[in-house]
Amino acid sequence: MPANTDESQETEKTEEKYEFIEDLPGVGPATAQKLRELGYRTVESLAMATIRELEPVGVSEKKASQVIQAARSSVGVSFIRADQLLKQRQSVARLTTGSKAIDKMVDGGLETQTITEFYGEYGCGKSQMCHQLCVNVQLPVEKGGLSGGVLYIDTENTFRLERIVQMSKHLGLEPEEVVKNIIYAEAYTSDHQMFLLENADEIIKANNIKLIIIDSLTAHFRSEYIGRETLASRQQKLNKHMHKLTALARAFNAVAIVTNQVMAKPDQFFGDAIHPIGGNIVGHTSQTRIYLRRASHGQIRIARLVSSPYLPEGEEILKVTENGIEDVSEEEKATKSRGR
Repeated sequence: MPANTDESQETEKTEEKYEFIEDLPGVGPATAQKLRELGYRTVESLAMATIRELEPVGVSEKKASQVIQAARSSVGVSFIRADQLLKQRQSVARLTTGSKAIDKMVDGGLETQTITEFYGEYGCGKSQMCHQLCVNVQLPVEKGGLSGGVLYIDTENTFRLERIVQMSKHLGLEPEEVVKNIIYAEAYTSDHQMFLLENADEIIKANNIKLIIIDSLTAHFRSEYIGRETLASRQQKLNKHMHKLTALARAFNAVAIVTNQVMAKPDQFFGDAIHPIGGNIVGHTSQTRIYLRRASHGQIRIARLVSSPYLPEGEEILKVTENGIEDVSEEEKATKSRGR
């Protein structure tokens, strides 16, 4: 055992850190340009690539493997012991939702390096949550933020700066500074949506992005791929899209948020007939899934933790006000309880 430990320490010492993809062994100017055209603009994103994904570059499998391995060594992607993994997990940060009740339900806030999915019917508060997180992520760490910026991909034209301004003022932040830290793009098709994410790594690195939002994940896919014969193609694209999002979240220690539409299953007689779009592909790739729905009272919403790698299912209530996402007071809870 001691010998192995010495070897691992020696390996760690000889590992080089590369800042630019041109610095990687075997990557010249021409190869670097082709990698950028494929969307690999940083060493971090290249570390999450597969050999097959580098086929269009025109390099051999052996060379592609060497390049990817060098990138992975540079950013620390390799086999490690579980105790080392435990230390790495300490780098995982958490972002407040604005509601102490919801934060408690998800063990202190939304995790970096994973995807959190909010799904629900129209008007349940999915986009409101996204707007709130855009502001919260810019708070200092001691106040539940990550002191970072936002990359926001909007597929349904629901992003409103007016809400950002309202929420910023409520938290005592300067709206002008908050909006400067939000990098926004509207996706017009599913292919455009995928293109934006695939070419986002350089923007993420340059702007200290700590929150990546896709609102909504499935809107374009749902409208463009109609009928059973297109299902396989749609799911393959969704799978690729979400794995790219996971890779970016891990590489840059960022929180990844997707919102999702729902559909009703009228043939389901027991349980909730409302299900998120995307099937098992979205279900398996979203590490944390939260179902939002309206309560009988106007501002009140119910958030249910549907799945998590390590947390039990749970349910909490919140409210959406002019100020943003807030906790429900004990008096409001009592009123809601009497109204049932």
